[in-house]
Amino acid sequence: MFSFIFNNTVIIDEIVYGICGIICIITGITAIKDKKIPIGTFLFWTVLGVLFMFGKVFISYIPYGGTIIGALLIGLGILTLTKQVKVADIPAASKEEVFENAKKVGNKIFIPALLIGVTAMLFAQMKSFNISVGTNDAGKAVIFGFSTAQVLGLSSVITLIVAVLLTKAKTKDTFNDTSKMLMQIGASSLLPQLLGVLGAVFAAAGIGKIIGNAAGGIVPQGVPVIGVIAYCAGMVIFTMIMGNAFAAFTVITIGVGIPFVISQGGNPAVVSALGMTCGYCGTLLTPMAANFNIVPASILETRDKYSLIKAQAFMSAALIIVHIILMLIFAF
Repeated sequence: MFSFIFNNTVIIDEIVYGICGIICIITGITAIKDKKIPIGTFLFWTVLGVLFMFGKVFISYIPYGGTIIGALLIGLGILTLTKQVKVADIPAASKEEVFENAKKVGNKIFIPALLIGVTAMLFAQMKSFNISVGTNDAGKAVIFGFSTAQVLGLSSVITLIVAVLLTKAKTKDTFNDTSKMLMQIGASSLLPQLLGVLGAVFAAAGIGKIIGNAAGGIVPQGVPVIGVIAYCAGMVIFTMIMGNAFAAFTVITIGVGIPFVISQGGNPAVVSALGMTCGYCGTLLTPMAANFNIVPASILETRDKYSLIKAQAFMSAALIIVHIILMLIFAF
């Protein structure tokens, strides 16, 4: 079985992406049934579904496929910018039904939420079992491991099955609630992927060196305290811009961390570890980290979509100061 999965990784991954695309298209069809919202909502989710389902086909078999995909993504951005992406009026359970179901299920409702994380973690650790699926050209054993798409796909399917068994939800309700939640999240669902790619583009374009040259005119050499402050502040600010600490880490560490902290005698392991976690302080402060700050607010239907950021601001500021102090104590 493992050999089959390994040999057909690309096909299985595309099946997972295809399922994501089908969900998006179903959401688009659900949206077009509501005549009160713009047709842009239908276009947004349908185009996104097509990209999920046939993105590899565009790249592999259509001339200038990458350019076409880029143009479609820009189109999605324009639809979002012009506020064409709305939430359709989808039939929902009454408050009485919600309370009744909540009493029946009780705390078991948290099982699916925990299960998706636990199963994803377990599937991601498959390589640690050292299951060989053949040898490479050098004669070394090839160890089996699930791809990221397979991990997320398997975890989601297992969690969905468990959730349906626990709640006795009807198929129609499952589709309706999925479409409603996806529309509530909206374009924010794309930010993690797009920002992750943007970080790779920035690193390839040498933005880290540019930032380093700019910082060289401001941060004095030979003063570790200022170097640490500049590095931590840079991680926070760039994470706020990128919405992703991983994307910021490479750029800021190359531009500021190495020349102004590590080169001054800082322990690379300590500097890198605290630099990464300091970036997450910026995650608490930015709407660009949509999956952390905007999506929960949308799902909870809060009046102020920035309420989570406001609640986290004080804690973030305190953690930034703590990171600076810890780096000065343990890295030197």
